[in-house]
Amino acid sequence: MKLSEYTSYDAVGLAGLIAKGEVSAAEVKQAALAAIDAVNGEINAVIESWDYEQHHAGGDLVGIPMLVKDLGIAVKGRRNELGSRLAAGYVSPHDTHLTAKMRAAGMVLLGRTTTPELAASTTTEPRFNGGTRNPWNRDFSAGGSSGGSAAAVASGMVPAAHATDGGGSIRVPASANGLFGLKPSRGRISMGPDVDEVWSGLAVHGFVSRTVRDSAALLDAVQGNVAGDPFTIAPLPQRLIACVTEEPAPLNIAVMAHPLNQRQSSPEVTKVLGETVERLIGLGHRVEEVTLDIGISWEAFVEMNTRFWAANNATWIDVLAAVMQRPVNAETLEPSNLALWALGHQLTAADLLGAMHMRNTVTQKMGRFFQQYDMLLTPTLPARPTVSGHYNLEQEKMDGRGWMHHVFTQSPFTALANVCGTPAMSVPLGSDPAHNLPIGMQFFAGFNGEHRLLRLAGQLERAFPWHTRRPAVWAGHPQR
Repeated sequence: MKLSEYTSYDAVGLAGLIAKGEVSAAEVKQAALAAIDAVNGEINAVIESWDYEQHHAGGDLVGIPMLVKDLGIAVKGRRNELGSRLAAGYVSPHDTHLTAKMRAAGMVLLGRTTTPELAASTTTEPRFNGGTRNPWNRDFSAGGSSGGSAAAVASGMVPAAHATDGGGSIRVPASANGLFGLKPSRGRISMGPDVDEVWSGLAVHGFVSRTVRDSAALLDAVQGNVAGDPFTIAPLPQRLIACVTEEPAPLNIAVMAHPLNQRQSSPEVTKVLGETVERLIGLGHRVEEVTLDIGISWEAFVEMNTRFWAANNATWIDVLAAVMQRPVNAETLEPSNLALWALGHQLTAADLLGAMHMRNTVTQKMGRFFQQYDMLLTPTLPARPTVSGHYNLEQEKMDGRGWMHHVFTQSPFTALANVCGTPAMSVPLGSDPAHNLPIGMQFFAGFNGEHRLLRLAGQLERAFPWHTRRPAVWAGHPQR
């Protein structure tokens, strides 16, 4: 299978070819490995690839090549290093529930993608294994924390890849790399068996993909609770892949152009937002500009997230240090995570309970908001991604709270969905032509509303297709 042919299909398309016998799963796997070899050296998205994983019979996605983020998911017998020197060499003793579900669906796990150290950033530039570059313009960041997965998909290595999202880590790199990225509702995908919640419920599993139907098909394949999970979520009313081809009823969509931190979105981003509003109106939807009230101030919102991130990462770091028998110092952790670790040990149980109370305030406020509006539209990011190497320049000078303010200044729109546990998606609806970089728009829905988002995403994809656009670094380029 030629790379030009392999990269022309999405995951659902490849699964169809395999099911019909027009190509074998082995041929698709070899094409994926060849695609990784062809372009990974230019963008550093894949840490290692595995050439002897086999697919399981059965399932809707038999033979589909899948890369997994080097964090949040475990593959038995494979390294899981979390972008960190502290965890270097750690090998997972068993699969996570998500891994088992992906295998049961027939996916072939082909390797690990890069992540910033312990996912505590929205750029993927860890000191441990180097920065990931944006395949559209290698001078810029690929975003984070699922930047390796997003860059791998955008460059044609695989049609879709595993990602996680604790503050925007699916949607931020989806926007930066011109992909579709859906953050599911809290509880949609099992986080077990080793943890019940990640970052006190802020983080979820998901995927990034070039087409809407791929994200829908993947979520169909892996969603659902497993015995022992701490809570259950109501099943969706139908298979998600069916939603993609359904026309949504006219929606009442609120729009917020600028973040809650009183800063302004860039002119390039604001222009794409305006174009998106016009497109939505042209499709028959109602769009209304709003001043969003989340029940607490921006400063309190960042502080709430800071407590969750710092308390959880401090505990995580202590466990890793004990397992790996390594010290917690500047030789094993970057300054930002050392600062969060120190802050996490300063926080009290009352501080964490206070954060939970603030979270409830925000969740209750947004729950009432989604009784009035079907969706909320914002930019995914307030500006284009940072130039590679710039994001982390000042981290040595920041304490834990300073680092979190820095992260949330870079990505002020996305974490609201994590706090509320609601689904949100980034849709690649525009670009910054001066820098050849994609620009994503973000849509939020109420809890358990993935089907509503996917209907709208499918409509937008049909009306304004994006998946045929190609970045500068593309595995299917005729010269490869």
